[in-house]
Parts: sequence; C-alpha cells; structure tokens
Amino acid sequence: MKSFKSFLIFILCFITTLSLSGCKSNNSTSKGQPLTKTEVIIGTACTISLYDNKDPKILDEAFTRLKELEDILSINKLGTELDKVNEMAGKAPVEVSDDTFLVVSQGLKYSKLSDGALDITIGPLVKLWGIGTDAAKLPTEEEIAEKKSLINYKDLVLDENNKSIFLKKENMIIDLGAIAKGYAADEVASLLTKNNVKSAIIDLGGNIFAVGSKIDGSNWKIGVQDPEDARGSSIGYIEVTNKSIVTSGIYERFFESNGKKYHHILNPKTGYPYESEILGVSILTDKSIDGDSLSTTLFALGIDKGLEFINAQPGAEAIFVSKDHKLYLTEGLKNNFHLTSSKYEIIK
Repeated sequence: MKSFKSFLIFILCFITTLSLSGCKSNNSTSKGQPLTKTEVIIGTACTISLYDNKDPKILDEAFTRLKELEDILSINKLGTELDKVNEMAGKAPVEVSDDTFLVVSQGLKYSKLSDGALDITIGPLVKLWGIGTDAAKLPTEEEIAEKKSLINYKDLVLDENNKSIFLKKENMIIDLGAIAKGYAADEVASLLTKNNVKSAIIDLGGNIFAVGSKIDGSNWKIGVQDPEDARGSSIGYIEVTNKSIVTSGIYERFFESNGKKYHHILNPKTGYPYESEILGVSILTDKSIDGDSLSTTLFALGIDKGLEFINAQPGAEAIFVSKDHKLYLTEGLKNNFHLTSSKYEIIK
C-alpha cells in the first residue's frame, strides 16, 4: 500500500523564504519567516503558516477549532455526532450541531447536483474497501453488491427546523471525506481573518487556502504537482489572492492487489474506483467547502462532462490533468495558469 498527500501542493514561489520543509515545523518569528504549526488532525497533517500577525495564540485557537470539528464530523472516531447519526440509521433522526448540519446539507446539495456522482452516503463502500488504512482489501462481488444497496442520497432526510439528520435504512453511513476538510479550511480562514491576519497559508493535507496575499502585497503562487514525478516537481502554477485550491487525484491514496492499483475515489454506482482518463483535477474557489465537493464530483464526471459541469458553477475554475499529459482549463484560468513543464500540453 502506498499513501500520498493531495496531488496538489503549494509552491510559494522562490522569492518568498518559505520552503516546503519549513511548512512542517517552524516556530520562528524572524523577519520574512512565517510562524508555522503542524498537527495531525482529521486524519491528515494540518499546517497553518502566519506571515503578518504572528501571534501563537491565533495558531492555538485555529488548531482548537480543527479538533472541535474532528470531534463532531469524523466517522473514524467513536462518539462523534456523525457517528451517532450513522448508528441511528433506520431508527430515528438525530439532532446535531450547526456545523454538522451545514456540512451534511452541503454534501447533499452536491450529491443532487452531480446526480449521485458524488454521494455522501457512500460510507458502506468506503468502509468495505478500507483504502488508505491497514485494512485495505479487494472486496468480493457479493460484498460490493450488498454495500451498494445501502447507498442513496435520496434516503438522507434533513429537518431544518429541528436541525436533525435521518438515514432511512439501517447500516447506511454518511462519509464526509469529500467535503469536511474544505469546511474546516473555511472555518480556519474565517478565524484568521477575524484575528486580523491578512497573509497566511492553510494546508489541510493538501487542501490549500491562501489567506489574503503575500506580505509584500503580491499574489501567492500555487504550484500544481506533476503526479508522475517526485514531490516538488510541478507542472506549472497559478497566482491567487484569498482563494482555496483543492485537488482530487488517483495518486492520493491507493493500494495494489494482484498487480493492479485501486485508488480511493469510489463510484457509488459500480462499487469500484472510478475508471477515468483523469490523473487529477484541481479546483479554484472562494470557499474550500465548494472546492472539496467539486473536486471529487469533477473527477467522477470525467473531463468533458466535468468541464460542462464546472462552467455552470459561478466563481469556480478547474484544471484537469489527463493520463496522456494533456491539461484542460476552464476559461477563467487560461490567462492565469503558467505552464512550466515541457511534458504537458494545454488543450485550448
């Protein structure tokens, strides 16, 4: 089994003093250097780097918020709100916090928009395959058929008045893996802004939120990792200010069985990982929760349908990277993406 961080990395251009290694651990507050903290939360390495308001209390507050969200949204910890919703599947609605209700509502929205290409009730299949865990396995046809029968976002009922969530069938499972990190990034970005932070980078396992601009007022430069090369080798970069960048790709998490690789992006209709011409797709949005939802949706839809879908979403842009080294960009990125690799070709 092999595990990767997100296919997207951030490369904060060579004219800044922040390096990728520096993002892991850095308590320096010297001029030009960020104040950085990293902890493993929500199942991934979370790094926050402050460039202007270097108050350690702000970092502590941000990580406290991340831990709060993990304690209510995770299905990998016992006793979380989401865990309780899943336990009561087919039995009774469960009243939840505003955070949980909002994230599940957003997940249901994109499940509907994508006609089930993204389905947040995919939990039974995710648990069955176990990709990204020590329990990863190739399930039998019978096991897959059984779990597929439990997946249907139309059997998820939200009650706005009571802030409750109900799954109609026993053994259904909501999995927010395609959306929770995005919400967490938005919450941290909001917290930093309220604390007058105007220059920061949030990296939640590859979900990047570039808060404000660089300390000199120029744009952040966000690199797109070459998925077939060593980490740090980029295809090119985009320039952003106060934006979220999220990626889904087949090199994020996978395992091998009988010489075949199986990645973690599962098709709720077939029960197997999506077969696609895409190596990865990166989404640029104002809100990370939108980018998180859209990245999985677009990967599932493929390039042609994915481009059609993303072009209908206001304020969202995308870069598709195909297995034959072609790059497909939405209109809003064609003048912003800077190709630096001779191996790839932009398709107009």
